[in-house]
Amino acid sequence: MKGRKPYEAAAREAYEEAGVVGHVGKRPLGFYLYEKRLKNRDAVLCQVKVFPLDVRKQLKKFPERGQREARWFPPSEAAEMVIEAGLAGLIRAAGNRDPKKG
Repeated sequence: MKGRKPYEAAAREAYEEAGVVGHVGKRPLGFYLYEKRLKNRDAVLCQVKVFPLDVRKQLKKFPERGQREARWFPPSEAAEMVIEAGLAGLIRAAGNRDPKKG
Protein backbone atom coordinates (compact mmCIF):
# COMPACT_ATOMS: atom_id res chain seq x y z
CA MET A 1 0.00 0.00 0.00
CA LYS A 2 1.54 3.19 -1.16
CA GLY A 3 2.45 5.60 1.63
CA ARG A 4 2.24 2.99 4.41
CA LYS A 5 4.97 1.12 6.23
CA PRO A 6 4.77 -2.66 5.65
CA TYR A 7 3.44 -3.39 9.15
CA GLU A 8 0.78 -0.67 8.73
CA ALA A 9 -0.29 -2.20 5.42
CA ALA A 10 -0.52 -5.63 7.09
CA ALA A 11 -2.77 -4.24 9.84
CA ARG A 12 -4.95 -2.56 7.21
CA GLU A 13 -5.25 -5.81 5.24
CA ALA A 14 -6.26 -7.67 8.42
CA TYR A 15 -9.01 -5.11 8.99
CA GLU A 16 -10.23 -5.13 5.38
CA GLU A 17 -10.17 -8.91 4.93
CA ALA A 18 -11.20 -10.18 8.38
CA GLY A 19 -12.39 -7.19 10.40
CA VAL A 20 -9.70 -7.73 13.04
CA VAL A 21 -8.07 -4.82 14.81
CA GLY A 22 -5.34 -4.70 17.42
CA HIS A 23 -1.65 -3.97 17.93
CA VAL A 24 0.61 -4.90 15.00
CA GLY A 25 4.30 -5.66 15.53
CA LYS A 26 6.76 -3.59 13.53
CA ARG A 27 9.12 -6.52 12.86
CA PRO A 28 7.99 -9.34 10.56
CA LEU A 29 7.82 -12.89 11.82
CA GLY A 30 9.26 -13.88 8.47
CA PHE A 31 8.22 -14.15 4.84
CA TYR A 32 7.13 -16.68 2.26
CA LEU A 33 6.97 -16.79 -1.53
CA TYR A 34 4.02 -17.67 -3.71
CA GLU A 35 2.99 -17.43 -7.35
CA LYS A 36 0.18 -14.98 -7.94
CA ARG A 37 -1.94 -15.64 -11.02
CA LEU A 38 -2.81 -12.57 -13.04
CA LYS A 39 -5.99 -12.08 -15.06
CA ASN A 40 -4.07 -12.81 -18.26
CA ARG A 41 -3.01 -16.17 -16.69
CA ASP A 42 0.62 -15.13 -16.27
CA ALA A 43 2.21 -15.83 -12.89
CA VAL A 44 4.29 -13.43 -10.81
CA LEU A 45 6.46 -14.53 -7.89
CA CYS A 46 5.50 -12.53 -4.79
CA GLN A 47 7.21 -12.20 -1.41
CA VAL A 48 4.81 -11.81 1.51
CA LYS A 49 6.05 -10.47 4.84
CA VAL A 50 4.04 -11.72 7.82
CA PHE A 51 3.63 -9.45 10.85
CA PRO A 52 2.28 -10.38 14.28
CA LEU A 53 -1.08 -8.88 15.22
CA ASP A 54 -2.32 -8.92 18.80
CA VAL A 55 -6.04 -8.99 17.99
CA ARG A 56 -8.18 -6.93 20.38
CA LYS A 57 -11.52 -7.32 18.61
CA GLN A 58 -13.21 -8.55 15.47
CA LEU A 59 -15.70 -6.18 13.91
CA LYS A 60 -19.04 -7.33 12.52
CA LYS A 61 -18.81 -4.91 9.59
CA PHE A 62 -15.67 -4.59 7.48
CA PRO A 63 -14.93 -3.98 3.79
CA GLU A 64 -14.64 -7.61 2.57
CA ARG A 65 -17.12 -9.27 4.95
CA GLY A 66 -19.23 -10.80 2.15
CA GLN A 67 -16.22 -12.25 0.34
CA ARG A 68 -14.73 -14.44 3.07
CA GLU A 69 -15.63 -16.80 5.87
CA ALA A 70 -13.77 -16.01 9.09
CA ARG A 71 -13.00 -18.81 11.56
CA TRP A 72 -10.51 -19.10 14.43
CA PHE A 73 -8.17 -22.07 14.86
CA PRO A 74 -5.28 -23.00 17.14
CA PRO A 75 -1.98 -22.35 15.28
CA SER A 76 -1.31 -26.05 14.63
CA GLU A 77 -4.71 -26.47 12.93
CA ALA A 78 -4.39 -23.16 11.04
CA ALA A 79 -1.03 -24.30 9.65
CA GLU A 80 -2.70 -27.43 8.27
CA MET A 81 -5.39 -25.37 6.54
CA VAL A 82 -3.17 -23.09 4.43
CA ILE A 83 -1.84 -24.06 1.00
CA GLU A 84 1.50 -22.22 1.10
CA ALA A 85 4.13 -24.32 2.93
CA GLY A 86 6.12 -21.21 3.87
CA LEU A 87 3.10 -19.64 5.52
CA ALA A 88 2.31 -22.88 7.36
CA GLY A 89 5.83 -22.86 8.81
CA LEU A 90 5.47 -19.26 9.98
CA ILE A 91 2.14 -20.05 11.64
CA ARG A 92 3.65 -23.04 13.46
CA ALA A 93 6.66 -21.00 14.60
CA ALA A 94 4.42 -18.15 15.81
CA GLY A 95 2.28 -20.63 17.75
CA ASN A 96 5.38 -21.93 19.52
CA ARG A 97 6.93 -18.60 20.45
CA ASP A 98 6.76 -17.09 23.93
CA PRO A 99 4.47 -14.01 23.75
CA LYS A 100 6.37 -12.43 26.66
CA LYS A 101 9.56 -12.41 24.59
CA GLY A 102 7.92 -10.59 21.66
